[in-house]
Amino acid sequence: MFGAEGSGDTSGYGRLVRPVTLPGSSPRPYGGYFDDVVDRLAEVLDDFDDAVERVVVHRGQLTLDIRREHLPAVAAALRDDELLRFELCCGVSGVHYPDDTGRELHAFYPLMSITHNRRINLEVACPDADPRIPSLFGVYPTCDWHERETYDFFGIVFDGHPGLTRIEMPDDWVGHPQRKDYPLGGVPVEFQGARIPPPDQRRSYR
Repeated sequence: MFGAEGSGDTSGYGRLVRPVTLPGSSPRPYGGYFDDVVDRLAEVLDDFDDAVERVVVHRGQLTLDIRREHLPAVAAALRDDELLRFELCCGVSGVHYPDDTGRELHAFYPLMSITHNRRINLEVACPDADPRIPSLFGVYPTCDWHERETYDFFGIVFDGHPGLTRIEMPDDWVGHPQRKDYPLGGVPVEFQGARIPPPDQRRSYR
């Protein structure tokens, strides 16, 4: 995507598009401690089959795709069960997949068990038309600013967050800058009325 030469485009954006292929469900055995984590979670969650959409092992990481309405219960079980003990949520990241119809916005939670020295990930999807996910602030208070940042940049509304306001952009900013449909450039900056042109207009002619 970046590094194109000879076009006169000084932004480095070369208009190349790399297709994104999301990994599918993984077959058992998952390997390592992954099977133990999934099996134990299935034991402590009565509605495991409803809560967990799929289990993905990709590039050496275990990710559980969780239906959004079950997210707080799954997180609480992962935190509190003595054989799981995922005490730390390392943050929240947003991802925008415009072509994933009905699941365009994703929230990604890396969890760590300090007790057992294990790491897993939770991923939750929601549609553009209803970009709401339950907040994990009540389970992991460390999610506070991370959920605010994900709301700010991607527009995901975390229901139940105690103070969901922008954290990077001004309060009156229109749009969410890390979404794929957000315009590149053309944004006014507060310096003598200057404007940043879109990448395809950033040309140099020598």
